[in-house]
Amino acid sequence: MNPIIGRRLLLGATAATLSARGATAQGNWPDRPIRFVVPFAAGGNTDVLARLYAAHISPQLGQPIVVENRSGASGAIGTEAVIRSRPDGYNFLIGSPGSIVNSPLLAVNRRFDPITDLTFVAMFGQVPLVIIVRPSLPVRTLPELVAFSRTRPNGVTIGTSGIGGAHHLPLELFVAESGANLVHVPYRGGGATLPDFAAGNVDGILIELSSVLDLHRDGRGRILGVAAPQRSPQMPDVPTFIEAGYRDFLAASFVGLFAPVGTPEPVIRRIQILIGEAANDPGIRERLLSFSVNPPTAEELTTDHLARFLHGELAKARRAIEIAGLKPE
Repeated sequence: MNPIIGRRLLLGATAATLSARGATAQGNWPDRPIRFVVPFAAGGNTDVLARLYAAHISPQLGQPIVVENRSGASGAIGTEAVIRSRPDGYNFLIGSPGSIVNSPLLAVNRRFDPITDLTFVAMFGQVPLVIIVRPSLPVRTLPELVAFSRTRPNGVTIGTSGIGGAHHLPLELFVAESGANLVHVPYRGGGATLPDFAAGNVDGILIELSSVLDLHRDGRGRILGVAAPQRSPQMPDVPTFIEAGYRDFLAASFVGLFAPVGTPEPVIRRIQILIGEAANDPGIRERLLSFSVNPPTAEELTTDHLARFLHGELAKARRAIEIAGLKPE
């Protein structure tokens, strides 16, 4: 036999063998438990949504989905654990703005890049941010808040979850666009803002809708605008930021599923289909809406759209960081 032809046949046979092994391994997926890593403590929105989806799709896969809480370093510890894991379809990260967007941009020594190290598999849902003010503040719309703030030498105080956090950066973008005289008051977490707001120690807060919906309904606060594409079905009388004249202003706390780069595409597609089915389940949809979570759209279950979404979120965060003059720490 011609040695060149022989070598080609050998290479072809080797490639076929490797392909067959890959197909077999892929065809057997999953044959053991899958891990969803939540890089925060149990009980928060990220953890709740992870467990909600895991409980629904686990029976469809025929394997347990273990939700593992690995908190620390603003989500970096759990995120890195997934990035360094094998991209074999058994390790996934539950990501949110703080861990995926803000933390990497504000770290002195960046240990991972969300674009190059992770694949955004699917959106679990988004909770839009809102600005809520004290009932005694003489404003009922966002433009009125902007105008009123300009009349006060010391401005209007707005609390957020902390410097460089998922609430602070959208506030900086709103101030830059509107010209409002809003004074940032940082707290240690979003929950810490609520007692001070209820006590009247800050004029308003920028926070997730779910955290203050009851305050709005009870008259203990007044939501002026929701930073979503459409009005919330839970308060259809409140306009969006866009309707108030702030073009394309969108801000939300998203929760999504990420995988290490290199995770097999068929695995990713299978997960996307199952999450889509879960999001359309009436019981799951009702639970999501009860948390003020907007369920994922069809686009938000495609890798290309989610990659563009993540690029956009990083671009907005970089601009806000520059406006605020924040430096990596």
